Amino acid sequence: MDTGESVRITLRSIRAHKLRSALTVVGVVIGIASVITFATFGASVEAEIVGDIETSNAGNIYVFGTPSGDDDFDRTLQPVFTEYDVQQLEGIQGVQAVLPRGIVQTQSIQHGNRTLARQQVTATRPASITDGVLVEGRSFEADEEAVVVNERMAGSFSENLTTGERLTMTMPDGSERNVTVVGVVNGTRGEVPVSEFARQPRVYVPIDPFYDSVVESPSAGVRQRAYPQVTLVVDPRAIPETQSAIQAYISGDADARSLSADDTELVARSGNDFVEEISDVIERITRFVTGIAVIALVVGAIGIANVMLVSVTERTREIGIMKAVGARNRDVMQVFLVEAALLGTIGSLLGVPLGLVVGYGATRYAEVAFSLAPLWMALAVGVGVLVGVVAGLYPAWRAARVDPIDALRHE
Repeated sequence: MDTGESVRITLRSIRAHKLRSALTVVGVVIGIASVITFATFGASVEAEIVGDIETSNAGNIYVFGTPSGDDDFDRTLQPVFTEYDVQQLEGIQGVQAVLPRGIVQTQSIQHGNRTLARQQVTATRPASITDGVLVEGRSFEADEEAVVVNERMAGSFSENLTTGERLTMTMPDGSERNVTVVGVVNGTRGEVPVSEFARQPRVYVPIDPFYDSVVESPSAGVRQRAYPQVTLVVDPRAIPETQSAIQAYISGDADARSLSADDTELVARSGNDFVEEISDVIERITRFVTGIAVIALVVGAIGIANVMLVSVTERTREIGIMKAVGARNRDVMQVFLVEAALLGTIGSLLGVPLGLVVGYGATRYAEVAFSLAPLWMALAVGVGVLVGVVAGLYPAWRAARVDPIDALRHE
């Protein structure tokens, strides 16, 4: 029996049981759509994050400490990079700018009649606020009683903050500082990439006169400001060499090495390092979630197997007639395998566009650009067809073993 005849018999059987076949296909459609949705959403999030990091942080190297203990995260925020370290880092060949960042503790921030509980604001240099990140206004200047806020912070009050408005910062000792909003930004230069996606309200202040965390510098022998994290802007063409030189300094004679705990590792990470780590994390999450969605495909396979077993029982007499007129066991098996494969193929072809539509909706909700996952799409279709074939193997084998004499007597 040729394949064309098997397909004609299969289509006739499907048309004879439209509702049953449709419900069977739905199981595969849901499974395929789930896989495509999660894979597409994961690819879109990865492309969005990686794209932002690559475009805005291509020439940045981030210096900070990483503790070895899982319960010692607070030590990553310890101010250990002194002004002496900042000066030494500025002298490394290939470094174009050094942007230290510190934390200023506060109790609250007030504007008008509304007060927001806020435990800290970020202190940095004016060079961190560039024209490329400004939505309105300007950067603050050193020694200026002024702040720059991000868009999320500007929208945290009943009326959006604009440049020129006043804020009252309540400090831990209860004292108040009145500051002027001079700019609104959508990010800052030198910010660690992963923090850009927290989307938290943020306030930025100049190091002078707000930041006062000091330690005694082992190298200079005097008390100096110290920072928990430093970003270096370097020539993108010389990142490997510059990163190696920076890592050699902070691992050797830096004040930060003497001030850090023995089990704290000081690292210099480039934007590409963050890209690789973030991509790896997102891919693992995508594979895990998509793997869960494959369970729906297993359910669809069980549905196909069940329908095919019922079909074998219902068509026992038909199988007997086919064998009586010369059909071989493999011909009978082929008919049922083609039917199972066709159900899986139809489910795959319907599941792919449905998954793309749902995935697109998810990216709109998450406000990320839509990206396709071609490998997962091809894999989902292939698995859908394979599911149909595998699910139909036992029913087809059972149909092929039907005795023609008993089949002809079957009512």
